[in-house]
This record gives sequence, C-alpha cells and structure tokens, in this order.
Amino acid sequence: MAGTRVSYGATVDIPHADLTVDEDLAARLVRAQFPALAGPVTPVAQGWDNALFRLGDELAIRMPRREVAAHLIEHEQRWLPELQRLVALPLPVPIAEGRPTAGYPFAWSVIPWVDGIGGAHVSPHARDAYARQLAGFLAALHVPASADAPHNPVRGVPLVTRAAAIHARLDGLAGRLAADELAGLRAAWDAGAATAPHKGPALWLHGDPHPGNVVVAPSGRLATVVDFGDVTAGDPATDLAAAWLHFTPAGRAAFIERYSELRATDAALWVRARAWAVSIGTSAFAASDGSGPMARMGREAIEQLLRQD
Repeated sequence: MAGTRVSYGATVDIPHADLTVDEDLAARLVRAQFPALAGPVTPVAQGWDNALFRLGDELAIRMPRREVAAHLIEHEQRWLPELQRLVALPLPVPIAEGRPTAGYPFAWSVIPWVDGIGGAHVSPHARDAYARQLAGFLAALHVPASADAPHNPVRGVPLVTRAAAIHARLDGLAGRLAADELAGLRAAWDAGAATAPHKGPALWLHGDPHPGNVVVAPSGRLATVVDFGDVTAGDPATDLAAAWLHFTPAGRAAFIERYSELRATDAALWVRARAWAVSIGTSAFAASDGSGPMARMGREAIEQLLRQD
C-alpha cells in the first residue's frame, strides 16, 4: 500500500446520482465561499452518497451527490467536532462548512486529506492488523450520547424492529446465495433478534461500520474512520458488527478481546453484533450487481458469518 494516495474510500458499486458533481463545480464553490482555501481540485471518488475531490495537497472536498443523503453531511458538520473529543484517532472534522447555493442545493464540507486506501480494497487478512486499534476506537466512542443525538431508524435500534426487512432481503437473495448459506444467515439473524435488547443509556454509534468506511495507512494501521453520516445513538452491537465485516477469525478474536478489555460485555452483545453483521453485510451484497468492491465486501462478510468458529 506504500505510495497509495486514496482518501476516504473509493468508488464502489454506486447508485445513480441526482445531479452532476464534478471538479469544476467543486472548484467554483470553494472559490466563491472560501477563497483563501482555493487551489487545484482533483477527482478522487464518486461514492455511494458523496463525491470526493482533493483540494491542493492537504485538503479534500466532500459533496453529496444524492438528495436522499444530503442531510448526512449536516450530521457530520454538527457532530464530528464533538465526537473528535472522545477518540484519539483523527476524524474528518470539517475545516469549512459549505452552504447550499443556487447552483448546488446541498451543504458540503472541506475536510483534511489523509493518505491511505479504503478498507474495502484491503483483504480481511490485511485488515486483521488494525483489529485491536478499531476495537479501541469504538470503545472510546461508545459513551452515553447527547439527548439530541440524531435518530437513525435502521441502526442502533432493537433488532426485532428490523426483522421483516431482513427476512425480505434474504428472500430476495435466493437466486444469488445457496440455500445452506441463506439458512445460516437466517439463523444468525434470528439468534440476535431473540436476545434481550440493549439496556442502559443509548451510546454514540458510528452507525455504518463496514470496511469501506475506514482508511488504512501504508503501515496497515488505521489512518482514520470516515463517513459519519449515519451517526446515531443506541445499541453498541451495531458497530461491533465490524468483527465479522472486517476480519478473519484471528482478527475477530483480537477485536473482541480488546473491546472487552475496555468495555463491559456479555455473550448477548456479541450475538446481537453478529446479527447486525448479517444486516449490514447482506445490505452491501444485495445493493451491488455482484462485481466491484461493495459486492466483494458483502461476500467477505457473508463468508465470515458462516464460519463455524
């Protein structure tokens, strides 16, 4: 990975954009609203919800490309400065918060540039190198959230509220996954849904803990965690799905051990976490056409979920 200069992930199997977001538009917005930051603008990625551009050597521009997700940038602008106080890992806290204009109707951000490669482009074996580091990051993040934390209806909530949607998704994958694979995924989901729900205060959650939302440094360690648009509060098991979404059995064991050193856990928490991994992993797999990083990431998660270890 040495010498790789990809920040905040890379293009995945993405839905159609609601509007064209290109480097010319990004450069015009910076010149108009933040002239002191103006510089060369280079395309980096057209992601699921946002386009990313490099701005000079030290900055990046993050711009929504779909109306349905435009408010997620506002979540990041509001909450990332506060979440940064909780964790040691540098987060993409906005340096400048762009305003909607007649030519571009969404909020947008200028953020620090970080060298690395999106975790979706790294193998599960290589991801094992950051297992304990990611566990420590999540343990630091998982503290009682503010009363006005954003609500996400599909993350951090009791698993039973997602049962119909998950069973429908698994039904829809019948042509792409074998019957025994679907049975194993259903069993993992049902086991989690049958456990007691999270008790105690709602904790801060990243909300979307898949490998595409981490940046891996050339050393193999985490450079940053990105895409906090789904930030919410609730059951930490949602984020702990990372144990199956990122790692092999060795990395998963290291992740679970480290998190359990830092936070009180019980068996039910990890059963729920595995169910959340079914939810997030199959979402990635179902949303793709079977090719590209998103499909591969979902397939890797499914393989880990079906292991008997």
